Amino acid sequence: MQNLSKNQQIIFDLIDKSPEPLKAYAILFNVQKKGIKAPLQVYRALDKLVKIGKIHKIESRNAFIACNNSSCQVSNATAFSICEVCEKVTEISNTNLSKYLSNFKDKEGMKFNKYNLEFFGLCKKCKNK
Repeated sequence: MQNLSKNQQIIFDLIDKSPEPLKAYAILFNVQKKGIKAPLQVYRALDKLVKIGKIHKIESRNAFIACNNSSCQVSNATAFSICEVCEKVTEISNTNLSKYLSNFKDKEGMKFNKYNLEFFGLCKKCKNK
């Protein structure tokens, strides 16, 4: 386990407690009272937190979510389900999908080192409305 800097810990705690993905400027707005005043401070902390696997970036939303998968060891291989109605984001932890993608090659034989997949659909709650 890597020790977090003061700024990283403040930002991680905010993201971890949030029920939804947070954008960088929303994070900045919420941490200004704790001494983090510059966007660069937020972006540096976010980059480090992503790199060490504590948070993930939801590319389609340009927002960040805490990693809730205790066995998640990588920040370069993530998959999420996103509800198109309520926008709930859930990290997908599926060994079959992970195994398939770790061996996947495109038609030219390129093997991928990194992926960030986002699957869109309706969550159970929204489907039953």
